[in-house]
Amino acid sequence: MRLGVLDIGSNSAQLQIVDVRPGAPPLPAHSVKEPTLLGEEIEPDGSVSAAGVERVVRAVAGALAAAYRHGVDQLYPFATSAVRDATNRDEIVGRVEAEVGLRPQFLSGEHEARLTYLAAHRWYGWSVGRLLLLDIGGGSMEIALGRDADPELALSLPLGAGRLTRAFLPHDPPRRAELKALRTHVRDTLGEVVDRLRWESVPRKVVATSKTFKQLARLAGAPPQREGPFVTRELTLDDVRRWIPRLARMSAAQRARLRGVSQPRARQILAGAVVAHAAMTALGVERLQVCPWALREGIMLRHLENTSDCTVALPLQPLVRLPEPRDATITPLHNQPG
Repeated sequence: MRLGVLDIGSNSAQLQIVDVRPGAPPLPAHSVKEPTLLGEEIEPDGSVSAAGVERVVRAVAGALAAAYRHGVDQLYPFATSAVRDATNRDEIVGRVEAEVGLRPQFLSGEHEARLTYLAAHRWYGWSVGRLLLLDIGGGSMEIALGRDADPELALSLPLGAGRLTRAFLPHDPPRRAELKALRTHVRDTLGEVVDRLRWESVPRKVVATSKTFKQLARLAGAPPQREGPFVTRELTLDDVRRWIPRLARMSAAQRARLRGVSQPRARQILAGAVVAHAAMTALGVERLQVCPWALREGIMLRHLENTSDCTVALPLQPLVRLPEPRDATITPLHNQPG
């Protein structure tokens, strides 16, 4: 069976397609990314602008066309915090459903943390012991801690890199007072959960997912993505500490010229670095590994588990009949002559 997971996020709608088999890892057969670029499209009232809504519709339409073209049998379409937390999210979902033919679903921040943790735990295996997961997205930060496949603790905090950039860093490059206010806010927000995380005992391994950590690791000299998922990529607290003042002196255009930093994420990488530094400092983390698996793989793994054991429900429903793309020239691969 060919399974697709469509993640509609603040920077892009990413479709990952795998040929799923029980016992086999969910390694992608195809991957498609369509830009949403919602970072600059959030209005003061928390709504996504008309231009942002239009980009979401176009991105989902493009991803659906790819899913149809590649013969996806079941598709999990969901939106993360940029759309989930928008004050006009019902309008966005309604537009997508009316114009594309599918209705995006939502995961709570806690569910995101649990599924991402599942993917990381499965990647490193049972021998990993107690595992701490950190994930910095565009709208939220997820933290999970545990020893088994399901975490004992899963949290979601409003510390996404895009959200904080909009709220605290309006100037480009930011002013010193803006950066100071950002640091204070992040420390205060983390302070509400750090004591509980420390009380849960020291993890044996700390891992991170998300583009923020991947880009910070690349800045610090980690191998590029083209070398594949099995190459070890690490990030140290000292790496992040050194890069924050350098990033703060640069404009977004200058950051976009750095290795590993994409243009859509160049403006928010500084806020992401501040969150990473504050979290690692507060939790006593000197070094972490960047895990190649994250939320999309967690959804696929849970789907595979549910084909034989439904004791742990996946909080999403698959779309088992894809609507035909509005472009009538697109033909699904499984209907093409051999």
